[in-house]
Amino acid sequence: MVTENLQVNKVSVSCLQIKNGIYQAVLEYYDKNGKRHQPWRSTGLKERGNKKQALIVAENIRTEFEKKLQLKDLDNAKPNSNTNNTTDILFIEYLFYWLEIIQHTIENSTFTSYRQICNNHIRKYFTENLIKLKDLEPIHIQNFFNELMEKYSLSANTIIHHHAVIRKCLDYAFKMNVIVSNPADKVQRPKKGQFISSFYNETELNRLFEISKGDPLELIILITSFYGLRRSEVLGLQWDSFDFENKTITIKHTITITNTKGNNRQIEGKDRTKNKSSYRTLPLFDDVANMLLEIKEKQEAFKKAFGNSYNKKYLNYVFVKPDGNLIRPDYVTQHFSLLLDKNNMRHIRFHDLRHSCASLLLAKGIPMKAIQEWLGHSNFSTTANLYAHLDTNSKKLSASILENTFKLTDTKKIEESNASTFKNN
Repeated sequence: MVTENLQVNKVSVSCLQIKNGIYQAVLEYYDKNGKRHQPWRSTGLKERGNKKQALIVAENIRTEFEKKLQLKDLDNAKPNSNTNNTTDILFIEYLFYWLEIIQHTIENSTFTSYRQICNNHIRKYFTENLIKLKDLEPIHIQNFFNELMEKYSLSANTIIHHHAVIRKCLDYAFKMNVIVSNPADKVQRPKKGQFISSFYNETELNRLFEISKGDPLELIILITSFYGLRRSEVLGLQWDSFDFENKTITIKHTITITNTKGNNRQIEGKDRTKNKSSYRTLPLFDDVANMLLEIKEKQEAFKKAFGNSYNKKYLNYVFVKPDGNLIRPDYVTQHFSLLLDKNNMRHIRFHDLRHSCASLLLAKGIPMKAIQEWLGHSNFSTTANLYAHLDTNSKKLSASILENTFKLTDTKKIEESNASTFKNN
């Protein structure tokens, strides 16, 4: 259940050589089999008068090359089922072994998120600070978090995500009796910051609908804004999601992007939503229904025009390109941003259209519970935490009730005083 020890290659600068009038750094290292290697790397500096500078550049080249060798060995580390010796396992090595273990036990999107977190700051820090798993202490993790805040200015919420991944890995090691306790449990996490969503008001939304007419994202933007859908939900809409006779739309399928082991980004469709409450049926607006039927006709025309070149894999999907390929989630994000910039509109994320829908419903007096069901949140607290600060209607009602309940001045005395003044005059 353990991986082979990470081979830390020590690289040195053997010498400087001249090739075509340019200083070359000749590096030297031995691989785990004892074989000697001497790769050459150009410093980019000409021979005359640059020897001292070339030595400095060569040292920087050496440092970066050594890091790349370490990361390469880490990628190639494989579980070794022939040994139970965990004494010298490095934490960073065990982290990636744990990723391999859990890969097929969690959603691909979740695994992709974990892998991205591990491949970025965690990998860099714990490759530069090689700590054995058995020696890992809370202070090591705390120092890592401090660097994330001070050096990279990462938010508290981002650091909390890093902590969650590290803790899950160490919790697995604890359950497998590899370590006696989980040091991540003793680390002080930063306080989670309150999320304040960005959104468009009614005027801005109408402006957005106007500038998106004829755009490839026109109906995607419209449906997302009307129904407050997630990006994965709107791109996952299929023709059987719509009941044109009974005028309903059912959110039941999603499209996401996942990273494979080779770091290839692939589209994944699945017949389930983020949670049970996200599977929901909503009324189908007449305008949306008419636009959908127009798109259906265009798709049939494109299918004939492209012939055998048309991708028939996604025939049931609503939002496809003229050649039948799916519209990718990352394209939606990028193109939406470009559309706003081109038309000088205030920049918001595509996901903020979901928040715009919620804020508009609140402004029109729709109860928070109804908004929870419309958006498909799994519990009421999620909706309340996101949008309670926007609920001005209930606050105005509360203020009115309190104002009418507690009279801060004696109305009767004021009326008597006014009458007396009028009589004396």
